[in-house]
Parts: sequence; structure tokens; C-alpha cells
Amino acid sequence: MNLGTIALVTITAAVVLGIGAWISFYVSRKHNTEDDWLVGGRSLPMIVVAFTQYATAVGGGVLVAHVGISYAWGLSVFWYELFVVAGMLIIALFANWLRKGRFSTIPEVFTRLYGQNTVLLSTVAIAVIVVPFGWLATQFVAFANLFSEVTGIPFTPLIIAMAIISLLFVLPGGLTSVAWSDFFFGVFMVGTSIIIAIYAVMSAGGWGQVVENVPDDMFTMPQGLTLAGAGTIVLWFFAIVPGTLTNQLYYQRVFASKSGKDARSSLYLGAVMVMVAGVYAFFIGVSIRAMNPSLGEDGREMAAGWFLTQVPTWLLALYGAFLMATIVSTTGSALQSVVANLINDLRGALIKGKTTQKQTITLSRWLTVGVTLVAAALAIVYPRALDWLVATYAYSASILAAPMLIGIILAKKHFRVRTQVAFVSMAVGLLACGIAHIIGTSAPFAVFGIIGGSMAYAVSLAIWKPVRTEGDLVEDKPVYDSKTPDSNWNGELT
Repeated sequence: MNLGTIALVTITAAVVLGIGAWISFYVSRKHNTEDDWLVGGRSLPMIVVAFTQYATAVGGGVLVAHVGISYAWGLSVFWYELFVVAGMLIIALFANWLRKGRFSTIPEVFTRLYGQNTVLLSTVAIAVIVVPFGWLATQFVAFANLFSEVTGIPFTPLIIAMAIISLLFVLPGGLTSVAWSDFFFGVFMVGTSIIIAIYAVMSAGGWGQVVENVPDDMFTMPQGLTLAGAGTIVLWFFAIVPGTLTNQLYYQRVFASKSGKDARSSLYLGAVMVMVAGVYAFFIGVSIRAMNPSLGEDGREMAAGWFLTQVPTWLLALYGAFLMATIVSTTGSALQSVVANLINDLRGALIKGKTTQKQTITLSRWLTVGVTLVAAALAIVYPRALDWLVATYAYSASILAAPMLIGIILAKKHFRVRTQVAFVSMAVGLLACGIAHIIGTSAPFAVFGIIGGSMAYAVSLAIWKPVRTEGDLVEDKPVYDSKTPDSNWNGELT
């Protein structure tokens, strides 16, 4: 790539990121309270929440891996998006309850379901933190790998640059600034993906030519949906649905909505946009297959990279900005989520005694810088050893899935489950996942953890019977502020 092209890509990306950063700083001027930092002031407009849900769900995987899936297996790519959508729609079933509960993090949900317990709160907080922290570190590596090859800039300076850029979207106002910048990035991503998909189809000679040059079974039903193989599709299900249902980033945006109705609507709209991302991946993947079938299934991960070498300079600049917006929206969300748990759930381990709102925000900012430094250092020192972070998704889901989802369902029926049930389920889920991981099973070890945790929950529930309740879900002091309008909530799911 010549210097002129590098300059154009850099300037375009800088303009897009600059607009996002300006939005981040602008909204933080009027929204800079502790609630704004943790949950967007619980007043984000529905359309903003929808786009930040979309920006959270759509990351580098759609840009590279999903295009490769489409290249190799056609319509099978939509299973991936459908499983993400399934998780979002299940969350939507509980959105009203979650919003009325005035939660800030997933550990607070566990506190409401199982009572105040420091060990439980800390365990859940750690299980929640590892996933977004893993996202953060791996996104730094992905960014450096991608742009190091394109620009020739060394790996370490790119990671440092990415770390600094990420801070620009979190430090001003926490979730409020992240959500509003995500709104801009989400709109840009949707528009750009449509342009890129149209260009890909036209480059392949039009849709008719694509259909003629690509095997028929990639388009036909139901063959196209089964090309990836039943085993692969089942593995995707166990990896994606539980991971979505235990991912705090989605829940924080529900908590940040103006109402339960807005929270549900944002999830529905976000789900539609996730499917649009699947359409983008499908059209680009099959178009690349029509233009260059020689990569084969084993080379599907190279499909997106090959396509980059075929696009004109103006589109490459737009594509570069698209990649940056996608990566930054993910890193900002992940960073804010980690800090929210540290501040809201583990603060007692860091600071003794109460803190003022100003002190809490200051501490949040310092922790944001600290977490960023740790993630960047990990990415620099262990750029090839970050695969273990992928395992955090499996362990987190194994610990959280059963006690969280079954607990909420029982709460709907006005039952309070004893703390022992949660502990046993979490311990068995972790153990089953760990054993399967060590043995090296062919199926994802998360499958064994989730099934083990669910079975342990059912057995424990028979031993420690749930308690019928007519009032709050727990007898302990509620986690929400008694002065708030929703403080008379009786735990009903409506």
C-alpha cells in the first residue's frame, strides 16, 4: 500500500473516530453523575439503546469470520446471527422486570434473587468481568494485527494508540458517552455495510453472475442452512446463546433504558440490525466465492482479507474507518463494563467506607486507565497467548447461566431461591467445564459446564426448597435506592 492510500485511510478513520469522540465529550458535559457512568442515567432514548446493542453484538467476527462462514457454507452463516438474536429475544422477555429492578450490573441481579452474600457477589462479579476484559485485550491484538499489515506500523505502537483511543470514549461519561458514540458508530456501520455489500455483488458481475458461479446448495433451502454440518451448528448454539444471555453488556443497556417498554423495543430493533449484519456477511462471502473460489473451505478466514486487496482506494478508506468504528465500539463497551463491576460490586475490596459521588466518578476514571493499561500490556507481552481468554466465555457461562436464568424464571412465579442453590450450581458448572477442558473433549467444554450447572441447580432446588414471597424477592436490604420512584416494586414480572 502506498503512502497516499495509507494517508487517506488514516484521515478517514480519524474523521469518523473524531466525530464519535466529540459526541462522547459533548454528552458528558450534561450527564456526569454516578448513574450516568454506570447505567446511562437510566434515561437513554430507545433508538440510542438499540444502536448501542447492535454495536455491542457486531464486532470483528462479523467482519472477518462471518464473511468466511458465508464463503464456505452460504446460508449457514445465518445460524450464527439467529443464535445471537435468540439470546437477545430471551433477554427481552425479562426486560421489564430488569428495568423496574433498577439494577446496575449482573451481580446486583444475583443479589436480588439469592440475597446479600459477599462471597456470592464477588464470585459473580469475577465471572462477569473476565468476558469483557478478554474482549478488550483480544480487540487490541486484532486491531494491531490488521493495521500493522496494512500500514507497516509496528505492533506495539498500534496497541498503545488503540488503548488511548478507547479511553476517549469511556473517560468522559462512562456508559452515557459510550452509548451515544455507539449510536453514531452504529449508524455509520449499517450504512457502510450496505455500500460494501452492494459493491461486492457488483464486482462479482451482479447477483445473477454470483448465483451462476457459486454452488447451488449454498442458496437452496434447507441445504444451504445445513452445509456447516449439524455438529458445528450445535456447537455454535452452545457457544452463542448462553454467552449472550450472561453477557453484562446487553443487560447494562436494558438498565439504561427509559422504561421496560423501551428496553424491549431496543432489543427487538437491535435484533433486526444483527440480522442485517448477517445479510452483509452473506452477500460479501458468496460474492467473494464467485470471484475467487480457489481459497476453499480451509481458506475461508482469508476471504475478507483477499477482498480488501480488490477494492478501490476510496472504498478501502471507508472500509478502514468501518473496521475502526466496529473495534472501538466493542473496546469502549467492554472497558466500561469491567469498570462498572469493579466500582459497583468489588469497590469494598479497594476502598473502605463510603465515598461521595465525585469520589466514585474519579475512582472510575482511574480504574478505567488502570484496566486499559493492564489489557494493553497483556496484548503486547502475550500477543499469541490470548487464546486462553476465549475460554473465559465458556467458564463464565458455565457459572452464571443456570442460576441466573432459572432464578429469574422462578422470580416470575414469586419464589425466592436459597443462596445454597446458586453456590452448588455455580461450583458444579465450573468443575464440569474445567474437567471437560482438561480432558479435551470434542464438544465445547461450555456444554458440559452449562448442563452440569443446570442439573446441579435442579437437584439443589429439591433439597433446599424455594420460598414463596409476596413482597420483595429478598428479605435483605434492597439494592436500589429507597428514595427512587420504583422503590415500591414488589418483584413481579409483568
